[in-house]
Amino acid sequence: MRCSLKELAIGVGLALVVFLAWLGIEITPVILIGGLVLLFKFTMDNRTNSRFTLVEQKRAGAGVIPDVDFSDIGGQEVAKREFKEALDFIRLDQDVRRLGIRPLKGILLVGPPGTGKTLMAKAAAGYTNSVFIAAAGSQFVEMYAGVGAQRVRRLFSQAYAEAEKANKQTAIVFIDEIDVLGAKRGKNSGHMEYDQTLNELLTQIDGITVNQQVRLLVVGATNRVDLLDPALLRPGRFDRIVRVDLPDKQGRLQILKIHAKDKPLAADVDLDKIAQATFGFSGAHLESVMNEAAIYALRHKRHEITNQDLKEALEKVMLGEKLNRSPSDEERLRVAYHETGHALISEKVCAGSVASVSIISRGGALGYMRQHGRDDQYLYTKAELLDRIQLCMAGAVAEELAFGERSTGAAGDVEQAAKIAKQIVFAGLSDLGVVTQDLPGGILARTIAQIIKEQERQVYDYLAKNKSRMDLAARKLLEEETLSGDQFRRIMAQCA
Repeated sequence: MRCSLKELAIGVGLALVVFLAWLGIEITPVILIGGLVLLFKFTMDNRTNSRFTLVEQKRAGAGVIPDVDFSDIGGQEVAKREFKEALDFIRLDQDVRRLGIRPLKGILLVGPPGTGKTLMAKAAAGYTNSVFIAAAGSQFVEMYAGVGAQRVRRLFSQAYAEAEKANKQTAIVFIDEIDVLGAKRGKNSGHMEYDQTLNELLTQIDGITVNQQVRLLVVGATNRVDLLDPALLRPGRFDRIVRVDLPDKQGRLQILKIHAKDKPLAADVDLDKIAQATFGFSGAHLESVMNEAAIYALRHKRHEITNQDLKEALEKVMLGEKLNRSPSDEERLRVAYHETGHALISEKVCAGSVASVSIISRGGALGYMRQHGRDDQYLYTKAELLDRIQLCMAGAVAEELAFGERSTGAAGDVEQAAKIAKQIVFAGLSDLGVVTQDLPGGILARTIAQIIKEQERQVYDYLAKNKSRMDLAARKLLEEETLSGDQFRRIMAQCA
């Protein structure tokens, strides 16, 4: 049996120690020094070893990461089209060479977490029939000088070597969280390891040429493009920046359908309504909604996922799991009035908007009022923003009407109202007119307070006029703990 040089050295070392002990020589210092040497070597081996994930996407039964196709990615039609156009530069090699086009060296995927940037990078390997090597930015940065730069060199060398071994002409190097590796230079004054690592990455990207046997493409992903060094973003390095944004309603519906393919859905399930109710959700959130709905169905021993399962899953993803908190009777009553106030104002500013009202604790909230999803909206008028402030302040005002004072339960609502009021000011929609970001803090604070105070007065007048409705709904909510939107509206109709 053949043994490695390392095994031979260990065997000789142990034999030497035993021989010294047999001669009667004190071996404790020898053992101590040997242990320290082995510890140092083990540490350095772990620091310098590059564990990059290799996937040959087109090989049958590829192991670590399953094959991903662009059809598996929903809600990103514009991003996919732009990304595939960029990938055609390495697919159409002959045309690129004939026209003397400089090779496309890098593509940067930019967008919020969970929108599918990693999936798109994996799909690119299948689309271009490339060897795919993935690494995270955090794998390159160490406290030891030169380790990060060495890992960058190994990453690119490994990409070329694996492509040649697999007899492929193209390779894709995917670096997730590239903002960790490619942050602006000069920020870390303690040592230059970060800067050396980035310099090596720039050097390796610059070394990519059209005449190489293996065509290499670097794909980076980040949700903080503002942190990247400008040298990374100049033409000739990351030549394309592809926005991978949160999906719109049609995109969300497409994502839900993708994740519902292998799940039995009951006849009452309407994915279109779920897509409408999930404005602002990423693909990861939507996958979680479908998965949680399946878990609820399993928990209740159902063979199909029902609409109720999806509603429960939606509230869990939005607000968190139900908690076993036991507030006092007085606190429960206060929460009931608080949430009823929100619901009343929600119906005032948009009839039929309340989806459910509850005093069951979820996440960090003792209760909640959930609205029906509306069409995606990206622009707001002043009147719409003022309505949102009224909705935020309704809970605190309801507490004041019912108990004569407010509580800390409205702290989050007040913070949100102040944020909306600030948005009004800097959008030029307040009485101040058009202002700049250097508006004096005192003026800004007074204007925000004035906006919120005026909306509070209108909320107070409306809830005081509808006090009997609020009392009835709060008592019913206290009994039932959760009311659907239709139940709430029927209660309101009783007092009409």
